[in-house]
Amino acid sequence: MDNHFSNAQRAQVLTEALPHIKRYTGKIVVVKYGGNAMINEQIKEQVMEDIVLLWLIGVKIVLVHGGGPEISEIMAKLGKKPVFVDGLRVTDKETVDIVQMVLAGKVNKTLVNLLEMTGGKAMGISGMDGRLIEAKIKDERLGYVGEITKVHIRPVVDLLEKGYIPVISTVGCDRDGNAYNINGDTAAAYIAGALGAERLIMMTDIAGLLRDKDDPSTLIPNVTVSEAHKLREEGVISGGMIPKVDCCVEAIQKGVKNVIIMDGRVPHSILMELLTDEGAGTMVTGD
Repeated sequence: MDNHFSNAQRAQVLTEALPHIKRYTGKIVVVKYGGNAMINEQIKEQVMEDIVLLWLIGVKIVLVHGGGPEISEIMAKLGKKPVFVDGLRVTDKETVDIVQMVLAGKVNKTLVNLLEMTGGKAMGISGMDGRLIEAKIKDERLGYVGEITKVHIRPVVDLLEKGYIPVISTVGCDRDGNAYNINGDTAAAYIAGALGAERLIMMTDIAGLLRDKDDPSTLIPNVTVSEAHKLREEGVISGGMIPKVDCCVEAIQKGVKNVIIMDGRVPHSILMELLTDEGAGTMVTGD
């Protein structure tokens, strides 16, 4: 911490966080972390520190992660060119093997290791473990890209009850044993809904929902589900933001109290969101 802080100021900061700590202790908070927010190693370590801090004060944290950039990187090394249809990665049999290897292997275990090194108690699982995420083919043109049909949440509940931070990679499966590449935001929305989470935090590479996408000062701090539909009709929510906001709405409809979209590249943004009055990013709530 900065040495300009006196001990009294540090104590004051902790006292101001107390009502927020009381609000979240014993509650479930799901964090979706992935994509471009994961690229910077220093920020990644900070995010893991924040998660361990929340876990130590009694917040039941569930970490759901993707890893698109890492998948593309390994595909390139294997001489395989990514193909996208309507922004979704076409996933043939070979690609789904790569997805499984990178997400359930390298990325998942790296995050578990970081959490453990920071003083947390973490356990990594994939959506295939305990049939956590059951899926079917979303669109024949996309190959093994899955649409979630069912979530069996028991494995996650068991880990939380045993005091672990569950770290979940978004690979699903069907009853025939096929593996599927599942959209990380969608998986996080379904998992948070099945857990009846207090909050779902979507860590992205933008500040939140902006009225003008090129101007961070036009951040919309709060939006209800019906306001989100209106903003979409007005074209304020467009492009890659559409599926993100759809996932937020989905989570609310499945019983999550509120959802935050925020910039995961800002140091300690999770702590700012949960433990200060200011918050961070855009909060989506029910009507």
